Amino acid sequence: MKVLISLSSFGAAETGRHGQLWCTDLARQAGADGVEVRGELLRDAATELPALAGRAAVYSSPEGLWTHDGLLDEAALQRGIHASRVLHAPRLKMSIGGFGASLQTSQTSLQQLKALLAAAPQVELVIENDQTATAGTLAALQAFFAAQAQAGLDLGMTFDMGNWHWQGECPLQAAQALAQHVRYVHCKGVQRLPAKWIAVPLAESVAPWRAVLRALPADAPHAIEYPLAGDDLVAVTREQVDFIRAVRGAA
Repeated sequence: MKVLISLSSFGAAETGRHGQLWCTDLARQAGADGVEVRGELLRDAATELPALAGRAAVYSSPEGLWTHDGLLDEAALQRGIHASRVLHAPRLKMSIGGFGASLQTSQTSLQQLKALLAAAPQVELVIENDQTATAGTLAALQAFFAAQAQAGLDLGMTFDMGNWHWQGECPLQAAQALAQHVRYVHCKGVQRLPAKWIAVPLAESVAPWRAVLRALPADAPHAIEYPLAGDDLVAVTREQVDFIRAVRGAA
């Protein structure tokens, strides 16, 4: 089982100050097996992506696969595929955006998606549950995975342990229902503030994170996606990488 670091874990300010290449080198020093490059944190994609080539296990696109009208956003997909190719990243992570299982436009566009992915076999698309009502609830994800299977696709899932809370969903119920699709895990603990949920290390989470981990495939890569901060950032990161390895091995 590989432990990755989503580079958003270092925070927008730190990543913006140093760049994702610097963060990638830090992750390597801390013993991580790889990183997830974040599209929304790129300062200059034309120069940054080539500099990161060969260092990323995943490219995370901030764009959804379908528009609010339920149309496949081919341009967004192609941007994600292009970035993944430049990085030599084998996986592209996206949300389903405005996909609607009951919309004819969404249903018919699955064949279009199948053809586009067949033309880019070196990049595996994995679908993440985000924090929105259309792409972050169990019902929405179950409907999508049923529809894509019926269309002859075999897409895997990025299971974000924390995002379910933003829509009032139970992460354990989701893990049990979707485990068969999961090929990548985002480790994210949560705590509730008066007005919002926030991401925290698993050990500080109010969620049943150990039970969730037990319900998910143990051999899938697991990425840290919660804040990593401290005076000795390498030591803090190494501690969390070791923690994920230990708890995943014991789950």
